[in-house]
Amino acid sequence: MKRKRLQALKISEPFSFFAPLVAFSSLRDFHGFSTGKRKVKPVEVKEKEAPSFWLEISDSVSQRCSFDHDGRLSVNVLKDTRPLHQKVVESFLNKFFPSGYPYSVNEGYLTYTQFRALQHFSSAALSVLSTQSLLFAAGLRPTPAQATAVSWILKDGMQHAGKLICSSMGARMDSEPKTWRILADVLYDIGTGLEVISPLCPQLFLEMAGLGNFAKGMAVVAARATRLPIYSSFAKEGNLSDLFAKGEAISTLFNVLGIGAGIQLASTVCSTMQGKMIAGPLLSALHIYGVTQEMRATPVNTLNPQRTAMIVADFIKRGNVSSPADLRYHEDLLFPDRLIEEAGNVKVGKPLRESLNPKSLKNLKEVLSNEKFLINRRGKKTYLVLEVNATGEDALRGWLVAAFAAEMDKSGASSLENEILHEAHGKMEKVFPSFLSQVNNRGWHTDQFLDGNRIQYSY
Repeated sequence: MKRKRLQALKISEPFSFFAPLVAFSSLRDFHGFSTGKRKVKPVEVKEKEAPSFWLEISDSVSQRCSFDHDGRLSVNVLKDTRPLHQKVVESFLNKFFPSGYPYSVNEGYLTYTQFRALQHFSSAALSVLSTQSLLFAAGLRPTPAQATAVSWILKDGMQHAGKLICSSMGARMDSEPKTWRILADVLYDIGTGLEVISPLCPQLFLEMAGLGNFAKGMAVVAARATRLPIYSSFAKEGNLSDLFAKGEAISTLFNVLGIGAGIQLASTVCSTMQGKMIAGPLLSALHIYGVTQEMRATPVNTLNPQRTAMIVADFIKRGNVSSPADLRYHEDLLFPDRLIEEAGNVKVGKPLRESLNPKSLKNLKEVLSNEKFLINRRGKKTYLVLEVNATGEDALRGWLVAAFAAEMDKSGASSLENEILHEAHGKMEKVFPSFLSQVNNRGWHTDQFLDGNRIQYSY
């Protein structure tokens, strides 16, 4: 969309600042002036402010904007030479994309939205087929339209149990929202798949429907819990509510289209069980592919173990810090706990008693006396434990110490563990100011560190 430029500011008529002169007969009488027997009050003349207007002109659209006396803005189109297809596209963008798009969102939002549409379309179509199959398994022969109506009833029961179980994992969802968002859709498709194949064993209808809705209940909680951090990663101008509203509009539109496609499939190629066994996996694969590509396009800017390790590894190898948009396609969404050798093979989140040798705790406190973390190296792994009030900066400091210590260990600079940690800590102190400046400038949030386990120590 082209930015509009301000053509001119014109005032339709000059403001009047003149008021009638009022004569007073005496200082004692200031309510009016005397004309013999009666007093005449002065006439008060209110100033009338004329509305101002201006013209906003782009290459193809001219608009007259003005404020009325109540301060409301009105916009009148004077000329619009845009072709019809451009008008339709811009109208669509205004309804389904945040105001100011693409300047008001971070990189990757369009890709995220495209695959979000694909995800909701395929999921809605698959839902219609699964509901129809459930009713077949129950001995009914509903029409496709009846299947969509009854689907709301089948969401109860075991679904609530799934929601309760999944709700206890909120901290892990904060740490890895992308992974849990994909897991949510996998669980949803598992539940839907159980419903689709339920006519093959009608005697187990209650069990199949219950397990299916149990999986869907977990999926609903995981999907909703990860929605906020994902939307927050795109909010560039504090426009989180606008992003959320337009995202829901996209979801609603393509859910409706998907339901329509599902009804069409249920009436034709999927009217038999054989058709469902072919179309169901295809729709499920399309659904998972869509949500995976959504998450890969999302530039999450909070620090978790995987992203912190990737930031440190890039800094060690190249001397600069990657942005959230740079790292998004390199994140491991299936195995986010993998260790990165260039960042010291750091393992975080284990209890202090399992991470450290009690005999070495005193020495570690002396080497890292002013830090809010403790480090213990065992073989090729490095265990990092954070204090309860540690921030993302503290995690970055600990990770750098671990990476430098691993690097020095490989070079054989010293054989004593305390000496290696002491030298690595000194090296970290030298580079950390410039490193932290790069991290902040690249858009990372360092006020918190989300490890998903919240296992920290205090002494």
